[in-house]
Order: sequence, then structure tokens, then C-alpha cells
Amino acid sequence: MAKIYPANSENIEMTAATIRSGGIAAFPTETVYGLGCSAFNPMAAAKIFEAKKRPFFDPLIVHIADMGAIKELTQNVDKRLAELSEKFWPGPLTIVVKRNKAVPDIVTSGLPTVAIRMPSHPVALELIRRTGAPIAAPSANPFGGLSPTRAEHVLEGLGENIEIILDGGPCKVGIESTIIKIEDKRTILLRPGGLPVEEIQSVIGKIDTADNTNTEAPGMLPYHYAPLKTVKIVTSLKDMDFNDEEAVFLLFKKPDDRLPDFLDKERFVILSSTGDLKEAAANIFHSLHKLDASSAKKIYAEAVPKESLGLAIMDRLIKASKRTETK
Repeated sequence: MAKIYPANSENIEMTAATIRSGGIAAFPTETVYGLGCSAFNPMAAAKIFEAKKRPFFDPLIVHIADMGAIKELTQNVDKRLAELSEKFWPGPLTIVVKRNKAVPDIVTSGLPTVAIRMPSHPVALELIRRTGAPIAAPSANPFGGLSPTRAEHVLEGLGENIEIILDGGPCKVGIESTIIKIEDKRTILLRPGGLPVEEIQSVIGKIDTADNTNTEAPGMLPYHYAPLKTVKIVTSLKDMDFNDEEAVFLLFKKPDDRLPDFLDKERFVILSSTGDLKEAAANIFHSLHKLDASSAKKIYAEAVPKESLGLAIMDRLIKASKRTETK
């Protein structure tokens, strides 16, 4: 059974030693909590897939602490990779590039590419440095479920399958990294996330949207990030059935009109009282965890503007709702 450890120097070293010896452990990043192993240990990577019940066709992201590790992971450093890493690393951006043969097939799901990111959370960076190798890590939750943004979320989801959870507090970004793929002639958005696409385009120009259904990076399946309850997305509060006693409600911002007097405070969560997309993104998964723990049978979720970080929030909500449809 997993135990939560404060992310102090002693426990970071203990976790690094576990990973060096072929084990796995959960740790905080600025986006969500990750479940990590040495990126060059295929047997350890297999433990991650087993713990999460993750399909082997879904590749892992490799986390680095310095640019020196790039040479171990990719065949060449494209100009765009250099520009983007200088501007946005450490931070919530994952870049998919051609891989080196040293990266095990299980980490890349047999693809000729590898997904690389440098997290900004100080605990994650220190853990990677002390491990002495890049760390391959998906989110620390059962496959397809809600991503964890607090140590207790990891304990609830994977507590019986892992032993170590480093507690670095709530994740500040609260939503997974943006993933782009660098090809010879194109840059492609594979997953919207914690870095707005507009900011990336301001550095390297046009970014295309993925035009195929191949799973080239995490989060590309049609359903993902889902609570156990049915998720129904509505365009405005007018479309929410507040009289539905079997429902709870996820609101984007504080409504202009007063909510019904009979609606108990435990039945709704407001992502951002002012409608701030950055705050809403930081709160989205924790809010869904809270609503999913209620006795209700469904979650009404108010849509947010599909701009900036709103694009990532809606991506998560839409995939959560589609997962329910496939059951």
C-alpha cells in the first residue's frame, strides 16, 4: 500500500534510489502528479503500464532536468526545439521529436519518436537530477481516469499498486502539458494543455492540428480524463437542470444571476469566480475529483471559451463526456 511522504531532501533521495534500482514512484510536477521510472529501464516502464492498466500503445513522456539529456534521447536538435526549449522550459510544454535507439520501445510504444519535457516543479527537477537519468512518467492515476493534482488523488487512485508518493503540494498549473510534434516541414498540435498554443505560435509560427487518429502522444484517445459519473456539457447555466436531484454542477464562473436557493453548496463547484482561464485550469481536476466523490449520478459541466487555456479545459471535458458515451 502506498504511503505519502513529504517532499524533503531525505525523501527525494529515497525516491531517487527506488527509481535507480528499477522501481516506480509518484511525484509532483507543475501540471499533474506523475508516476515515474528510469527512462532507460524497460522493465521498470512495464511496471508503470501494469500499475495504471495502461495500454502499451500509449507512449510515455520523458522528463529531463537539463538540456544535456537531449542528446541521449533524440537524433538531432531541430532549430524549433532549441527555440522552444529556451523560451518555455522548464514548463508545461512537451515536444515530440525523432528518438535515439537508446530509448526503449516500451517508453515510445514502438514509435520512431519520443516525447520530451522539462518540468518546472522544483521537486521534479531535483528528483530527476538525483536519479541521474531522465524519468519516464505518465500521470499517476488509473488509465483513462481523472488526473491527480494532489498527493491524496494519487493515493485514492493507485494506492494499492504503488508504494511511494512524494507530496509536493497542489499542482499550480493543474492540467497536463501541451504536446506538439516537430516534423521536417510542420509543427503539429497533438494535445492542448497548460501552455496556450498562441504563445507557442508567437515563437515558431503556424502550428497545424493533428490530422490522423494515431496515438502519437498521451491524451490522444477519444475518451480520457474521466470521472466515474456521467459528464454532460452544457453551453450555459440556462441549460443546466438544477432540479435534477441526481446531479452535481461544475460552473465556469460565478453566475450573474443567483443560483436556486435549494441548491446545496456541496452540489456545485465554481472553477473561477471571475472567469479567469488560468485559475479554472488549475482547479479543473480537483473540482471533478470533488464532484465525483459525491452521491450524485451525473455531472453537468458548463462550457468555457475555446481560447487560450480554455482549449485545454474543453479538451478534457469533451473526452470525459465521450468516455461515458462509450460504456
